[in-house]
Amino acid sequence: MHQNIGNQRENWNSLLLNSVNMITLTAVTMAGLAEASGPNGLGLKVSSALLFAAGTGILLIMNKIQPSQLVEEQRNAVRLFKRLQNNIQTTLSIRSPTQEDVEEAMERVLALDRAYPLPLLGAMLDKYPESLEPAIWWPSKKQSTSSLKHNSSKGNDEQNGWTRELEDDIREIVGVTKNKDVEDYVRLGNKALKLSKMLAVSGPLLSGVAAVGAACLGHGGPWGGIVAGVAGSMAVAVNTIEHGGQVGMVFEMYRNCAGFFKLLEETVESTLEERDLQKRENGEVFELKMALHLGRSLSELREFASKSRRNGGSVDEFASKLF
Repeated sequence: MHQNIGNQRENWNSLLLNSVNMITLTAVTMAGLAEASGPNGLGLKVSSALLFAAGTGILLIMNKIQPSQLVEEQRNAVRLFKRLQNNIQTTLSIRSPTQEDVEEAMERVLALDRAYPLPLLGAMLDKYPESLEPAIWWPSKKQSTSSLKHNSSKGNDEQNGWTRELEDDIREIVGVTKNKDVEDYVRLGNKALKLSKMLAVSGPLLSGVAAVGAACLGHGGPWGGIVAGVAGSMAVAVNTIEHGGQVGMVFEMYRNCAGFFKLLEETVESTLEERDLQKRENGEVFELKMALHLGRSLSELREFASKSRRNGGSVDEFASKLF
């Protein structure tokens, strides 16, 4: 369903953009012909004003729902549901599922539905929030209540693949991703959000001004035709930048990337909060999964953590190469 809805909304974006631009350009052409026809161009004048008004109305709806952003939401939903499906199939292949597995899968499905809703009316995500907030598509982590102590602080003693050095490395990596990567994505996402807001206001405003100019054709000299032509042409350019450039999709992409690093942070925190090492995921496996999520080898990950500690967390140049 998410795949089908995503394809539908991708068609919306291209069809609505082409339709609005063609309506606006046709209205501009008719305004020019009405200006050249003089008193005999009343029909062209009325038609031009009506086309500009219709284009403004369609554009307001299009800017409200941001089809390119809706497409990116459903694209992310499809990817995450496929990942959930693979996790469930893996569980079924290695052991018999427990009631806890079923409840966890249900919570993840419901969290995904909340993060990427299918319907528009009453459930659509706000396309113009005050600022970017990372996407949350996972259920909240349950805090560990275990009070058992572990001895990972005793030199390099290892339990279930965990050592004090490994814990310190993982904390260092997550600290840098939180202070650098998440902040970068939030900053870039907020820039995309500001651009989206500016374009969403400018497009209908210019189209509305063009409609007023078309309605004033034949009154006060040639200014009505000039205003209609210039404002209409600028409206087409703004619409093309906003929806052809898929600014809403770019904002959603940054929101999703920030969510990825937030999930990584929460996963590490919930794992390290478990004091009983035997109840944790194996440390070596956890480190390998973390490296794979970040798209790097274990040696690169360990080098990054070591260099970060030596420089007191100031590893901007190295981090930019790693992440």
